[in-house]
Amino acid sequence: MKIADFTARLSATPLAAYAGAAPWAVTSKLEEIIAEAIARLPSAYRASGDQAVHERATIEEGATLKGPLIIGPNAYVAKTAYLRGGVFVDENCIVGPGAELKTTIMLRGSKLAHLNFVGDSVLGEGVNIEAGAIIANYRNERADKRVHFTYDGAAIDTGVEKFGAIVGDWARIGANAVIAPGAALASGTIVPRLALVDLG
Repeated sequence: MKIADFTARLSATPLAAYAGAAPWAVTSKLEEIIAEAIARLPSAYRASGDQAVHERATIEEGATLKGPLIIGPNAYVAKTAYLRGGVFVDENCIVGPGAELKTTIMLRGSKLAHLNFVGDSVLGEGVNIEAGAIIANYRNERADKRVHFTYDGAAIDTGVEKFGAIVGDWARIGANAVIAPGAALASGTIVPRLALVDLG
């Protein structure tokens, strides 16, 4: 399983070299990957330490940004949003009020409404996540904390303790839905409001 199986968009970003990698292999090293990518960004990005924000991005006062992170053109990060742990927000994305992104890639045109948590995940192009929906990244209920799941009939052991989901292009996740650690949602997937998706 590789990121390119769920979205072609990553190959058109500063993280293009990782399109052929497994999503959990990328998220587990995302802080390092983002930090290295900052040095290669064009001059339209305002870089300060381990943060790079495009000159056409909008960051509302009261948002909390902890690098390393890259925020692309025409992205919007609302007041009280919280970005940390290595984050890439592509162009035309929206991170709403009270939404938290932790160690996540969010590709072009994707939207978090508000009061969301997305951890250690890759969101494809045009993904829409309604208010209160969660993509969990840690199996605190199990003795073996490594994330295991089944996808397309195959058992997958990620070898990591923190991984949320790979969410394909144009997927829709309804309000207050919960995506358990180790999810792989194909392009166009619709998760109903209040649903639980648990592949592990």
